[in-house]
Amino acid sequence: MQRIAIYPGSFDPVTNGHIDIAERGLKIFDKIIVAILKNPVKNFLFTVDERLEMLELSFQKYPNVEVETFEGLLVNYAARRKSHAILRGMRAVSDFEYEFQLALMNRRLNREVQTVFLMTGFRWIFTSSSIIKEAAQFGGDIADIVPPIVNQKLKEKFGFIS
Repeated sequence: MQRIAIYPGSFDPVTNGHIDIAERGLKIFDKIIVAILKNPVKNFLFTVDERLEMLELSFQKYPNVEVETFEGLLVNYAARRKSHAILRGMRAVSDFEYEFQLALMNRRLNREVQTVFLMTGFRWIFTSSSIIKEAAQFGGDIADIVPPIVNQKLKEKFGFIS
């Protein structure tokens, strides 16, 4: 039986910290499905299709990583994909309470799906999609903390290249 983990998120945009969690997750799981939740309530900088494209390009060298979108409850999606694990990254103690609440709710909804937490690598601990977007908006150099496609798309989005 293949060990499959779902790595969910908004990935608006994907960062090198996200890539790091997936790479390290591949040491534990045979396959990781990076899954973008389609959430019409939240405002995103990038459309679902743009985020999907950036993720696919960012993970193209990883044959054991799939990228797709889903709607509805994460545990139901995990069951449909025959996954028994949700992979989550945590940067700091401030992430813990929210992640813990999600994990407990997911466990209550489906006891067959476990949540596995990986601490973000020290190099990426300060990195978040929202901080990266803010820096990029004002022309900050974020090239070393995001995949090249993300750097390019952020520059295009904020009018630094056309």
